[in-house]
Amino acid sequence: MSQPPGAAVSLAEAPPAAEPSKPLAAQRVQPLRRPGRWIATAVVLVVVAQIAHGLATNPFYQWDRFRYWFLRPTVLDGLLVTLEVAALSALSGLIGGVLLALARQSGSPVLRAVSWTYTWLFRSVPLIVVLIFLYNFSALYKTLSLGIPFGPAFVTFDESKLATDMTVAVIGLGLNEAAYAAEVVRGGLLSVDQGQHEAAAALGLPKGYQFTRIVLPQALRSITPNYVNQLIGLVKSTSLVFYVSLLDLFGSVQTMGSTYPGDIVPLLLVATVWYLILTSAVSVVQFYVERYFARGATRTLPPTPLQKARAALTAFRTRLRKEAAV
Repeated sequence: MSQPPGAAVSLAEAPPAAEPSKPLAAQRVQPLRRPGRWIATAVVLVVVAQIAHGLATNPFYQWDRFRYWFLRPTVLDGLLVTLEVAALSALSGLIGGVLLALARQSGSPVLRAVSWTYTWLFRSVPLIVVLIFLYNFSALYKTLSLGIPFGPAFVTFDESKLATDMTVAVIGLGLNEAAYAAEVVRGGLLSVDQGQHEAAAALGLPKGYQFTRIVLPQALRSITPNYVNQLIGLVKSTSLVFYVSLLDLFGSVQTMGSTYPGDIVPLLLVATVWYLILTSAVSVVQFYVERYFARGATRTLPPTPLQKARAALTAFRTRLRKEAAV
């Protein structure tokens, strides 16, 4: 029965008041469900578990022989040769790459043409061909001399005595590395904004000062990750020096495998693990070098692995405290 206008409504007939809602702090936000992610994670974990189980239980890998060969003097001597060849080749390749990159950007058409031709040639020829060619270089030129061009020679060298196995390996890898390093350095130099060059020129700074203090530090942010990838490739490329009679890590393993045919697989695993260790060490150095050159380019430096671990541990403790409080 409808009430006339202005009539009072009793409390018994009043509509029920809405229940007070829970405070926002007590409400839990339900995360978005992603079944595809969970399925992919489960599949990957199963595959990884199968691979790990196969590595641990398959007797063909002979892990006892792996432990025997891992620190043998023969393997360690080959490892030292690999480190020596890689270090010398990286140094000579980087110096040559910087010179080639500067020549490529030079105003001289002769320097540009020579730099382009060198880069094109050594990027086109396989490294193994370069090493074998240098190993047989004495067949083409038995002596090397210093003197007046197209004139008399003042000093003459016997090429067969100079071209030792180590020298051939370092020169071959260095020549090949310089061609790739030149493109890495040139790309880094081109990544620097043209306004930086113009500002430095407007201040009247010398060309050498502009390059060393303004252009190069900015270019290194782009050069470092790319050149470190080249270094990792160089470390693996040292395995080819076995073909010029230099017993590096791979050469030592290959020789021991010929002497002990039953240990070929564990010896290959030894070489694999050592190469993994070397490339991982280079990657760690890369991280800290990139972090150093990132100063001034980013608001905050990227955290180190130790800082990431501390932050994850702190976040985990905070989450546990919040869940315990609820």
